[in-house]
Amino acid sequence: MESISAFEIIKVGIGPSSSHTMGPWRAAEAFVRQLPTPDQVTGLRVFLYGSLAKTGRGHGTDVAVVMGLCGEDYTCIDTTTLPERIRQIKTSRQITLPGSQNRLTFDPDRDILFDHDTTLPRHANGMRFVASYPEGVWQQTWYSLGGGFVVCDEMPDPTPPGGRIVTPYPCHSGAELLANCARLGLSVSELTWLNEQAWRTREDIETHALMLWREIRACIFRGVNSEGYLPGGLQVRRRAADINRKLLYEVVYHNQDEWLTAIRAQSREFTRINKWISCFALAVNEENASFGRIVTAPTNGAAGVIPAVLMYAWCFLDGIDTDKIVRFLLVAGEIGTLFKKNATISAAMGGCQAEIGVSSAMAAAALADILGGSPAQVLQSAEIAMEHHLGLTCDPVGGLVQIPCIERNSMGAIKAITAANIALESDPGDARVSLDAVIRTMWQTARDMNSRYKETSEAGLAMQIPVSLPEC
Repeated sequence: MESISAFEIIKVGIGPSSSHTMGPWRAAEAFVRQLPTPDQVTGLRVFLYGSLAKTGRGHGTDVAVVMGLCGEDYTCIDTTTLPERIRQIKTSRQITLPGSQNRLTFDPDRDILFDHDTTLPRHANGMRFVASYPEGVWQQTWYSLGGGFVVCDEMPDPTPPGGRIVTPYPCHSGAELLANCARLGLSVSELTWLNEQAWRTREDIETHALMLWREIRACIFRGVNSEGYLPGGLQVRRRAADINRKLLYEVVYHNQDEWLTAIRAQSREFTRINKWISCFALAVNEENASFGRIVTAPTNGAAGVIPAVLMYAWCFLDGIDTDKIVRFLLVAGEIGTLFKKNATISAAMGGCQAEIGVSSAMAAAALADILGGSPAQVLQSAEIAMEHHLGLTCDPVGGLVQIPCIERNSMGAIKAITAANIALESDPGDARVSLDAVIRTMWQTARDMNSRYKETSEAGLAMQIPVSLPEC
């Protein structure tokens, strides 16, 4: 089994969905950059299947595809320019492909087709790109696997020079992770430090983790200072700014540092801390719903859980420094790889247990590690968190990552903290369920779950709230 870096699970992304926005964006960008003689392309069509077709408009899949075809990079594009860019393209019905000097006729409303009746056999999130040439067509079929991961039928994943990455101490299961920790006498974070050096130097690992921490703080700060209604037509009102204002009351701040100082100076009364945790989670996912830049952990729909728990630790726990921030992110990412390799992190394949449930397990394990938990307690934290998300369906109202997705992040964060606290006060030897067992259970539950509850908006809560949304 191939090793996966923690930073493939936790990475900079763009809202509102890792599987329905980031994945199609990345696939479209990869497709056009491989086009032979792009100057000679006479037409482009994109076919979206399965879950991408059923909830794609609400998730901005069409916007993502257009930007990917233009060769844009979602990790650095100015997200505030997206509405105007899309408006211009829809008005002119033209785009310019990477490597081409010609303007190509492309009408998103005509050339992006949402096929609600077809699901490709390999994955629920399938798409086909077709480029027309005077002498024929060039096409590829891609799949968005969740968390921004994509794969192409026509392009088997090539073996990198020197072979695939194999970490010094492979951890493809919880049992292997515990065995390596025991053999080396290391904590989970210390073991992950060693394995991550298969991809980066120790200095680069720290630099990259702290970059993610800056992105997390910036995202939360933007969220608590943004008001109004979320895009998409549901008229969901942003709440993080109101909560932030009420909790700080008359405190005035001018920048992020002053804001954090004000929060850390507040009392540590339980109800107040609980409200801050919800505020942090809501802030991130309101940004995500607005095509904002977020940190995918492991997906966009669940992007608020880890930031909320990490910010909770930073603001309200003693002894939390940047070293522990790095350790937190490493452990969270490592736990995420176990779910990615042995089950799924895609709601279209596993329901919301594969997103909020996995993120809660990741956050719980990471918090337990930086609070001094043993490797067994760290894994027990993840197991407890996931155990209480089993069976959670993905039923977004109107196909938008808003109801119930945004509030679920605050629930996932609270469950993560509770799971870590329970595990830290427990003897893992008394546990009757292992992390590996709960991952297997999650995957079995996902396979048993009716497909209508897997990000289709065809069942569950999505059917209880009648909506009529304009196609965007």
